[in-house]
Amino acid sequence: MSTAHTPSILSHAPRLVAALHAALVVLVLASVVRYLTGHGFTERGPWILLAAVVLLGTYGAYRLLPSRLWLALLVLEWCVLVFLAPSFAWCAVPLSFVALRILSFRPACLVVAGMVVVTVVQWTRMTDRLDPTIVLGPVCIAVLAVGAYRALERDALARQALLDELHAAQGDLADAQHQAGVIAERARLSREIHDSVAQGLSSINLLLQAAEREWDDKPAVARQHAAQAAATARDGLDEARRVVRDLAPAELAAGLPDALRKTCERLSAHSDLKIHVQVHGTPVKLDSEVETALLRTARGAVANVLEHAHADSAFVTLTYHPDAVVLDVVDNGGGLPRSHVKIDSDRGHGLAGIRERLRQLGGTLVLESEPGDGTALAAAIPLKAPEDG
Repeated sequence: MSTAHTPSILSHAPRLVAALHAALVVLVLASVVRYLTGHGFTERGPWILLAAVVLLGTYGAYRLLPSRLWLALLVLEWCVLVFLAPSFAWCAVPLSFVALRILSFRPACLVVAGMVVVTVVQWTRMTDRLDPTIVLGPVCIAVLAVGAYRALERDALARQALLDELHAAQGDLADAQHQAGVIAERARLSREIHDSVAQGLSSINLLLQAAEREWDDKPAVARQHAAQAAATARDGLDEARRVVRDLAPAELAAGLPDALRKTCERLSAHSDLKIHVQVHGTPVKLDSEVETALLRTARGAVANVLEHAHADSAFVTLTYHPDAVVLDVVDNGGGLPRSHVKIDSDRGHGLAGIRERLRQLGGTLVLESEPGDGTALAAAIPLKAPEDG
């Protein structure tokens, strides 16, 4: 196994990798043709053809061998070919990029330098004299290739660092905005409760105390105070219900079907899960408690599919019947063990919490799951019959 290191820039450039594959094959074949046209099929011919086939075969087996062993075999076979026919030295160019792609920078430079030395020695032996172009040509090509690769790698690392910093800053900004929103909402609710519910309770307390003081001496006045306290209590109850309605998810402002679609899109935005949202029947305006319960049930069920089901598709279906509204969440994942049929407690306080929320609205919850055969959840809430006018 090779030592882990930072992926090279070539690992993210599939077209360039394909070009390197093609370049090596073309150079090997061209070198074979050049040797045969220049020297004929001499006694070295079969060995050169065999070595070329072995080199190409080894190069094609890159998925079967550990990367560093694969590179070592390629370099060794290339050295044998260069010893037999120096024209194979041109194959060092794509092999240099292979070394830079597999090894970290310094070990790759050592491999490239060794290949340059082999190339210079064999070409010098072939010409029987020391030619400066033979010495400096491979050196310049190697320096330019390694330098360009290093510059591209540093630029890619710098860009990645900037992207990581940007993502981190965006996450911090989102957290800060969320925290500010939470604080502002708490302050608003505090004012709402103080100005409505708390003030009403204080008034009720004062009226009841006054009624208690006047009960024996002025019963009519006491009853008036008690009646006023009851009216204040009714007003306070209406105000408390209004505050509770304001706590409903903001997505519901556009209606439950749109809220379901947006919630599913947001939850599956960074996953491979495909969520299909379907609405059957004619959508009608429901009580805010009913819509909130159904939306939170869907959110908990979809989150559970994303985190545990290992599914690639799910269907969220909202059906409006004349007497009830039904929410179905079905996935094609691995299912749940019979002893572990529950929804993540962080998504709506688990299955028990969802069932209790539905029960308070007169609804029911059914969960069916078989290991390896997906999971189906059905939540149904009856609709109130319209009052006769």
